[in-house]
Amino acid sequence: MTDDVSLAFADVSMIFADGTHALDGINFDVAQGEFVALVGPSGCGKSTLLRIASGLTENTGGLCEVDRSSIGYVFQDATLLPWRTVQRNVELLGELHEMDKGERARRASNAIELVGLSGHEAKYPKQLSGGMQMRVSVARSLVMDPKVFLFDEPFGALDEITRERLNDELLSLFRNEGFAGVFVTHSIAEAVFLSTRVITMSARPGRIISDIPVPFDYPRLPELRYDPRFAALCGEVSNSLKEAHA
Repeated sequence: MTDDVSLAFADVSMIFADGTHALDGINFDVAQGEFVALVGPSGCGKSTLLRIASGLTENTGGLCEVDRSSIGYVFQDATLLPWRTVQRNVELLGELHEMDKGERARRASNAIELVGLSGHEAKYPKQLSGGMQMRVSVARSLVMDPKVFLFDEPFGALDEITRERLNDELLSLFRNEGFAGVFVTHSIAEAVFLSTRVITMSARPGRIISDIPVPFDYPRLPELRYDPRFAALCGEVSNSLKEAHA
């Protein structure tokens, strides 16, 4: 793995103990400052790739190279502890890594500000909207200053307006922090709006169908979603998926 590459999959495959062949021959790299979106049918192994990258699942073939001491992971559910306040939830990873109490409090406060939740530190998860809970989840990972950020369809359960607003905020965070990002989604429009590349995958066992560059510069304004070039690129991604399942 070269110095500019933060995450690399080399011929990665995954066969589970029950015989399920989830992934086959996955090859792609993600460099620092790249944001790669993964799209494909349910069950094609997108989430499994993230779990392999994070070390939660061990691949049965090939090689995954990444510095696992510097990974942020945002799941489909915010997975907040209901008895902890926003501040204490965001401090959790620093606490588990035995970070100095003052340092983790400082980092948590900075992360809360970055995700736009200043003033909500003393609230509990049940007092927050779904979008605010996902912001807390992102802030919790930011405390560890991740160089690689993994997102497993974090906005899929939210309404469209909230989802688009969080997309805008995530892009601002990406530009400011410069991490290497991998974002799993079922939304082609979301994939194109966020990413520098969109990787499409086949049905199980998941294989890479296409790796499509996204040419739009950052920052990306919300109006980009209505640009004919944006629609054309969404169409290209959609056609790639349809051809694989024809």
